Amino acid sequence: QIHFLYSKSPNTAQYTMKFTTTALLTLSLTSTAAYGWTRSSALHMSATEAATETYTFTKSEAIFEEAQTLMPGGVSSPVRAFKSVGGNPVVFDRVKGAYAFDVDDNKYIDYVGTWGPAIIGHADDAVLDSIKATMDKGTSFGAPCALENELAKMVIAAVPSVEMVRFCNSGTEACMGMIRLCRAYTQREKVIKFEGCYHGHADSFLVQAGSGVATLGLPDSPGVPKSATEATLCAEYNNLESVKTILEDNKDGIAAVILEPVVGNSGFIRPTKEFLEGLRALCDEHGAVLVFDEVMTGFRVSYGGAQEYFGVTPDITTMGKVIGGGLPVGAYGGKKEIMELVAPAGPMYQAGTLSGNPLAMTAGIETLKRLSEPGVHAELERKSQMLVDGILAAGKKHGHKMSGGVAGGMFGWYFCEGPVMNFAQAAANSDLEKFGKWHRMMLERGVYLAPSQYEAGFMSMAHTEEDIEKTIAIADEVLGLLAAEE
Repeated sequence: QIHFLYSKSPNTAQYTMKFTTTALLTLSLTSTAAYGWTRSSALHMSATEAATETYTFTKSEAIFEEAQTLMPGGVSSPVRAFKSVGGNPVVFDRVKGAYAFDVDDNKYIDYVGTWGPAIIGHADDAVLDSIKATMDKGTSFGAPCALENELAKMVIAAVPSVEMVRFCNSGTEACMGMIRLCRAYTQREKVIKFEGCYHGHADSFLVQAGSGVATLGLPDSPGVPKSATEATLCAEYNNLESVKTILEDNKDGIAAVILEPVVGNSGFIRPTKEFLEGLRALCDEHGAVLVFDEVMTGFRVSYGGAQEYFGVTPDITTMGKVIGGGLPVGAYGGKKEIMELVAPAGPMYQAGTLSGNPLAMTAGIETLKRLSEPGVHAELERKSQMLVDGILAAGKKHGHKMSGGVAGGMFGWYFCEGPVMNFAQAAANSDLEKFGKWHRMMLERGVYLAPSQYEAGFMSMAHTEEDIEKTIAIADEVLGLLAAEE
């Protein structure tokens, strides 16, 4: 018995299959726009391997259709629009623990975790209770509050490079303050960033920025004046020689070398320790500031961030995501002699109405309390490795070229042979069409992954081994269907 559930829109065609016999069935599925298939394919499945029922998205489709008339692209941040994976995004209704639920009441195992902050799990009861208690005192002060001191002390104690910290409202804002500080400290203008690394949407950073820019196929962004990026020089990740060349060609002119110490905006790319150690030595030699953008990796790959994980200490660190426990927050910190240039202690100006917001400070404090417990990050890495190993094994079983890796509670994979060491390799070799099909088919079966090959995934304390095993089983099914389609 085979049931087909089909909607009128080709982008939302869904198939639900139920097998009640023990015979070998051959099923021909016509192409759908959602999957990007261009031909019919014969799929063979034994009845003893019952297919996972797939979801329908009627309410999500209606809400997103309206959203496109109200907001550019129907979203408040570009990658949410699913442009690179096909079909339309699902609209969330609520989240809890390791799970997300959409407006059609479909349940997903969530490996996006609001793009990183939900490391202890969505809507953690202790965090929510603390936020509610703080909210009774007011939602914003616009004045100093003791909670800022408490979170600042936790950040300074945890992150090796941070002796003083300035809170702000987003990772982008943190990076804007950071680059101004680097230039103020060194009295130089030029900075080196890396191809595929993303440091927010400030003009000077939208140069070969990976992430949403790469997802949309835009090399940079219209509206960014040439003058804003002339002082931004790009090197190749995991390639020290490319950095040496730029430093030699711009003697005494480089203010800072800025990077994601684990890349999460070109997919998932680990650095070699030699690369990080080499950058530290080169910055010391040339008088440049070394900056780790740990908005994504901070408190996620280890409690002290990637700098603790790899044992290389930068001069300045940017942070966000996890330190706000799911509320808007950003921060930058570093050596005291550098940070004392920030107003009002020094002349480098940066300010924010909602900076140090009591609700965000509270959520961050409660989140870091949980993350500071012994063994948390070792367990996050164990579960991440279990997930990646299982999916790569399923890919190999079905003949797909795949590679991937992990660092603490952060992970990712590519549909190509590895290792992938930089954005150029990721862009040249990844099978984006296959990734799009894979993403849609996993989504329809209850696994929520980042809707771009150029984004990392995130594990949380709330994910169970059962969640991971279920995810691997669904991946095995989907990868088998993709192999049969080929």
